[in-house]
Amino acid sequence: MRILVVNTGSTSVKLRLLDSDDTLLERRDFDVVDGRLPADDVAEALRGFGGVDAVGHRVVHGGTAYRSAVRIDDKVRRRLRSLVELAPLHQPQALSAIDVLGELLPDVPHVACFDTTFHSDLPEAAATYALPASWRDRYTLRRYGFHGLSHAYAARRSADLVGGDPGRVVVAHLGAGASLSAVRGGRCVDTTMGFTPLEGLVMATRPGDVDPGLVLWLLREGRLTYEELDLGLTHRSGLAGLAGTPDMREVVARADAGDADARLAVDVYLYRLRGKVAAMAAALDGLDTLVFTGGVGEHQPLVRSGAVGGLGFLGVRLDEAANAEAEPDAELTGPGSRVRVFVITAREDLQIAGETREALA
Repeated sequence: MRILVVNTGSTSVKLRLLDSDDTLLERRDFDVVDGRLPADDVAEALRGFGGVDAVGHRVVHGGTAYRSAVRIDDKVRRRLRSLVELAPLHQPQALSAIDVLGELLPDVPHVACFDTTFHSDLPEAAATYALPASWRDRYTLRRYGFHGLSHAYAARRSADLVGGDPGRVVVAHLGAGASLSAVRGGRCVDTTMGFTPLEGLVMATRPGDVDPGLVLWLLREGRLTYEELDLGLTHRSGLAGLAGTPDMREVVARADAGDADARLAVDVYLYRLRGKVAAMAAALDGLDTLVFTGGVGEHQPLVRSGAVGGLGFLGVRLDEAANAEAEPDAELTGPGSRVRVFVITAREDLQIAGETREALA
């Protein structure tokens, strides 16, 4: 079965065509402009791809309705549209991709694969907010978690690299969006993102954890409008708010050159990252394997060494030479480390293709 994987982000869409053995046959990337896919460019690309037997779509939010991949129909589309408010950076673009590819490939099945699925069985203690029961029941307020497709693949790939059970695993998906997951026996037991993708780590344009009292104070007495607050938290915070750019490569380069704002941005990013890795290890009652993935996790040795540098109390040691030269997939475990450390290429396409086949089986 030839699976076309459609991985839609906030500003881009990646098309990957995989055969039954998960061999990558074709790949094309496009920018998303004003929330819409370039339909003509996608159509041209598909003409060069040859046959497609099924399409697997990355969808960020599945709510509580979908705990596994699902074949897309009109009912599924309506349910996904109702979740746009919870993932405004990604859900509209995914729906646009579903519409465009549905028109271009109307005779093959389309499957939605969710970033929330991997976290859908979080223990109640990890999933529940300490909010009034009436609020939680009426609005289904809970921690959903995101980046699950990447976390699921990285956890599974770590088992291949270890050659067996990787034990208690923390996966650090570090990209424009960033989150951690705590995994044991292939099951996620905690994660850093919550009801929306704003919670948790410092990200490219999102702040991560913020005191809700601070948000209320900004809204009170007209200090900020709701629209200004939404824009600021979603697009102007994180690295962008601290250093004026969301690009970690630029931030690191400027920090190395002595820029004080960039140095602070790196320090805040790493401080939060180390603390959250330790929290995930606590959820697992220890740590056996640490995995870095995502664009920052794969390509920024300084971030990996800065994170591990504060985790010696967990028995983590990094091979600095291996870290400096690492090309994923690679092991970075240092001498005397009780924890194995890996950098793994993010392959959401493989996870989506597998879940698509399962949904259609």
